Amino acid sequence: MSNEKIQEELAKYQASVEKAIARFPEREHLPEQRLYTPLDIKDTDYADEISFPGVYPYTRGVQPTMYRGRFWTMRMYAGFSTAEESNKRYRYLIESGATGLSCAFDLPTQIGYDSTDPISEGEVGKVGVAIDSLADMEILFDQIDLGKVSTSMTINAPASVLLAMYIAVAEKQGVSADQLKGTIQNDILKEYAARGTYIFPPRPSMRLITNIFEYCSKNVPKWNTISISGYHIREAGSTAAQEIAFTIADGIAYVEAAIKAGLNVDDFAGRLSFFWNAHNNVLEEVAKFRASRRVWAKVMKERFKAEKPKSMMLRVHTQTAGSMLTAQQPNNNIVRVALQTAAAVMGGTQSLHTNSRDEALALPTEESVMIALRTQQIVAYESGLADVIDPLAGSYYVEAMTNKIEAEAWDYIKKIDEMGGAVAAIEKGYIQKEIQDSAYKWQMDVESGARTIVGVNKFQIEEEAPKNLLRVDASVGEKQKAKVEAMKAKRDNDAVKAALADLKTACQDENENLMPHILAAVKTYATLGEICGVMREVFGEYEAHVNL
Repeated sequence: MSNEKIQEELAKYQASVEKAIARFPEREHLPEQRLYTPLDIKDTDYADEISFPGVYPYTRGVQPTMYRGRFWTMRMYAGFSTAEESNKRYRYLIESGATGLSCAFDLPTQIGYDSTDPISEGEVGKVGVAIDSLADMEILFDQIDLGKVSTSMTINAPASVLLAMYIAVAEKQGVSADQLKGTIQNDILKEYAARGTYIFPPRPSMRLITNIFEYCSKNVPKWNTISISGYHIREAGSTAAQEIAFTIADGIAYVEAAIKAGLNVDDFAGRLSFFWNAHNNVLEEVAKFRASRRVWAKVMKERFKAEKPKSMMLRVHTQTAGSMLTAQQPNNNIVRVALQTAAAVMGGTQSLHTNSRDEALALPTEESVMIALRTQQIVAYESGLADVIDPLAGSYYVEAMTNKIEAEAWDYIKKIDEMGGAVAAIEKGYIQKEIQDSAYKWQMDVESGARTIVGVNKFQIEEEAPKNLLRVDASVGEKQKAKVEAMKAKRDNDAVKAALADLKTACQDENENLMPHILAAVKTYATLGEICGVMREVFGEYEAHVNL
């Protein structure tokens, strides 16, 4: 049927719609366009914009056969209390079929303080595991073969220190650094924009990141040196288009910094990875994944002149949307997570973490974690969604939405370029303000009833207080402090002082790669707080501000 004929038939359809609406008025606050046809994608060139899986611009996926050859890595984000307790949970997950680990660290660890520091009081082991030194990291991965498991660590400002600890543990296990597989989040720009666990100002932070790129390209070649994170941008309230635009703008900044530091784009770009949120609107999320791959491929090929196909591939880890979990009727979250999982799989993710039903209330119980893992396994083995590649390709709606999100993302990237890049846009408060405005609109829509959240602003029920929640014992902090003090009493403190002095000297030389010096300090059992303290002394600390 020609486009002209489709236009004629569409006009007839619109007439019938008016009659239908007269009988059955449509719900309020729906998207303006109710139907998509070939007219909505008439300007889309299949070869240039869609193409095939594993082929530029990778709209349909980064691998030729996707899940037909191998499922995505099934990770479960875990970490709480002490290294001993978290180690038990990791081994439980591996025994239950998880194919990768994803480490959550407590707040003091995320911002580079020891458990013994007064600022850590009341936060030790609460939202993740407390890691103060190599001694804790040894316990965390006890009886877990680092030569076989892939590990993702959600750590940013002190990522260099945690990676050094991981490398040191592997060496003690007899696993060389060039065999290690995993990812450090290591994305500091989104911390300034959306999350807040920063330590140092942007410029020394970018130096640390490029130091990691360079070190790993030579010594840890299978490691993903950064997970450029849109997840937290979306959790802070962004739209789907803002999530990929602001994240890819951050990615551009990292690539520019690495090239400025003297690295060749094709030497490090293949180990860059991304981290997306899987939100509730399934079809929009699928389109977001597809659009993001296309945008990144074009950025790397056209802006940075990358030549290797792997340098142009946006490889992505996904986590289901924690901000969409509700404390009300928590079992509803099982359904939400299943839909978000389906979106991530149809969108072509490379690895996935599914949240647990009770995480709006507390740390997840083993039973809840098992349900979340089984959700992935049911989607993988029973749903059929993993049997064909990019199953929604050709949908008029999904293709049109892919184009729309891509266009919106390019508009944002252009604005950020005009400001001088992501760092400048963050310093001006632009990205923060855009996210805040989107979050405010979402919340106003929920409060007005324009957006329904089942069990929250509609379909409420009387509920009993939740039972059997997992709580971190208040004594964990004191026990961890005692462990740190005992470790310090046994280590060679002269060796620690020498290593920290060497690190300080290296920090003062802008041309020196800090990773070997951090690794040397870690091996003396210098603590996270001591190492970050030296860098704080030289680099200073970042203070947030937003221009409203």
